[in-house]
Amino acid sequence: MLAGLDEIRDLGADPVRGGYSRHLWSTAELGLREWFVERATRLGLGIDRDRNGNLWAWWGEPGADAVVTGSHLDSVPGGGAYDGPLGVVSALDAVARLKARGFTPHRPFAVIVFAEEEGSRFGVACLGSRLMVGSLDPAVAGALRDRDGVTLADAARYAGEDPELFGPDPAALGRIGLFIELHVEQGRGLVDLGSAVGVASGILAHGRWRLSFEGEGNHAGATPMIGRRDPMVAAAAAILAVREAALARPGTRATVGRLEAVPGGTNVIPSRVQLWLDARAETDAEAHELVATIAARASASAFVEESWSSSVEFDASLRDRFAAGLGGVPVLSTGAGHDAGVLAAHVPSAMLFVRNPSGVSHAPGEFAELADCVAGTDALESLLVSVL
Repeated sequence: MLAGLDEIRDLGADPVRGGYSRHLWSTAELGLREWFVERATRLGLGIDRDRNGNLWAWWGEPGADAVVTGSHLDSVPGGGAYDGPLGVVSALDAVARLKARGFTPHRPFAVIVFAEEEGSRFGVACLGSRLMVGSLDPAVAGALRDRDGVTLADAARYAGEDPELFGPDPAALGRIGLFIELHVEQGRGLVDLGSAVGVASGILAHGRWRLSFEGEGNHAGATPMIGRRDPMVAAAAAILAVREAALARPGTRATVGRLEAVPGGTNVIPSRVQLWLDARAETDAEAHELVATIAARASASAFVEESWSSSVEFDASLRDRFAAGLGGVPVLSTGAGHDAGVLAAHVPSAMLFVRNPSGVSHAPGEFAELADCVAGTDALESLLVSVL
């Protein structure tokens, strides 16, 4: 069980940040894709790659009304070992167990790996699923740039993908009759509820914004404090405003996790500072109100939305059926975005969560006990049997 996590433990290990840095079409992420293809092929699954860089492993022939499960393999910078890979490894393990018991699916079935779920390289989360459902303009996607200035289109070509094919994929989407995503919980909900496994009820509204602050670059030692036009000072005030705005609205979350100064020298007053805001709330309206308040207080020269995801309520009948079928496991919402949330507006979708003992995620300390991971695979296998 879960040998796959051990097989990939060295891929993308980050010696500086700790944890893992596995960004879309990087050497590490391409290595993970190779691992997935090899592991799925060993199980007798047929490999397919769609027009948006998502990988599919089919049990039998692809077809309509398919049951699809899986997750992603990319990570945030210095992320944990479980966010994404646990869902992929558990899906492959469930297939192995079903095959070992002689189970034959009566519906088409596939395990999927979505491209760029975290948005860590090109700034748009759930990029592969967004392109598939048509909620992201392929021209906009192709022009996205990473921190080194490489466009998504160029990175795709390097990885053997054709960016000219990016865009809505009704054929691939139309095959999905049901999507189930297993994921390590990113929070302490299941710890507090005393359960190894839970079912998702919904996802908070969330988005990302880029704030720019312009100033005058100059020498740090030769320029008096009075009269400086230092954009870092304005950026610092904006970061404090972000925290104050979220604290004033219980239940909302606002984070600045990335900041870049130009030119970035220790002894240089920057000429420009950019920071990235992540804002989340229970409802779309609350999230928009939070961001509007921050924008009014931030005094940024530019305030640009880079991605937006409305709040998600998973199919209630499916949610309740799955929770009951697993013995009455807890039902809980999450503040973390997922590909299942993107698909939920188009196909019946559900999520399983596996308990995270510390609640830490998007960090090297992310963890799940082996027994809980096994319980998650047990639950996924049970649900697959019930729908296949």
